[in-house]
Amino acid sequence: MERIVGQNAPEFSVTTALGDGSGFGEASLSNYKGKWLVLFFYPLDFTFVCPTEITAYSKRYDDFKALDADVLGVSIDSEHSHKAWINSDLGKLNFPLGSDLTKKLSLDYGVLIEEAGIALRGLFIIDPEGKVRYSVVHDLNVGRSVDETLRVLKALQTGGLCPVDWEDGDALL
Repeated sequence: MERIVGQNAPEFSVTTALGDGSGFGEASLSNYKGKWLVLFFYPLDFTFVCPTEITAYSKRYDDFKALDADVLGVSIDSEHSHKAWINSDLGKLNFPLGSDLTKKLSLDYGVLIEEAGIALRGLFIIDPEGKVRYSVVHDLNVGRSVDETLRVLKALQTGGLCPVDWEDGDALL
């Protein structure tokens, strides 16, 4: 698999279900130009671990916005499945969910499990110029940490050298 960190983020355009459950929209990489983007992939809407991650990122959305970052979740589900999920008891979201029915986006970002037809739990932080600055890919059974995503985003935004376990306010190297 080819390295993606440090490269221009693969272009994309996906149909989304709006986080408030009201309908559909479109999201493309160009929509996020000039701000940071946390792009995360997850396997399927109605599974066990996925809802815990999706709702956790939504609960912390204001923290991302305060850092001039936006969030976009993507799976191979249709926008209709996303809308049904958002309008279920699981609740509204503060960001849209993108549909990757063609699996092209998952393939371009290197997270597609081709034999299963779903994406691994991939997370990418893309800078305001469209470069991938961070990538982490988890097994299907392990959810990601929103705190760690925020910590890394803050570290990247310093532009400096951040030692292990660096936290906002700590000295840079």
